Amino acid sequence: MILSEFKHYLKLVSEVTFLKPNGNKIPKHFHITEVGQTSKKFIDCGGTVRNEEVISMQLWESVDFLHRLEPSKLNSIIELSEKKIEIGNYEIEMEYQGETIEKYGVVFMNGVFQLTSTNTACLALDKCGIPSLENSKEKVQQDCTPGGGCC
Repeated sequence: MILSEFKHYLKLVSEVTFLKPNGNKIPKHFHITEVGQTSKKFIDCGGTVRNEEVISMQLWESVDFLHRLEPSKLNSIIELSEKKIEIGNYEIEMEYQGETIEKYGVVFMNGVFQLTSTNTACLALDKCGIPSLENSKEKVQQDCTPGGGCC
């Protein structure tokens, strides 16, 4: 979800609710401790230079169990970020403390913000020599026969 979509959905809800991918709710007393724009310049394994821009929001919970972040307050925090640090309209990445800082995507479903799992991937499959999953299965089936040497 991009930032403008997130702001639109904030106007449709009376409270901000986040669900983790496993369905568990982020406690209602969460804070948004950071709103920023993160830039990443990198080279993939195929030698292509890439640039990535995301809006990063950090969800944090403390011991102030009565805290509630109203949708209008969150929207004003975002608007201040747009004004003061000139963040753009990019995909949102939510950070939340788990075993380590976990990073999620976000979608809006059934009146709540659903955090979505993110994954690593090879961005240059056509250049790095890794066979496709289908070719890999066929090769394993061909090579892994009695006396085939795969074990």
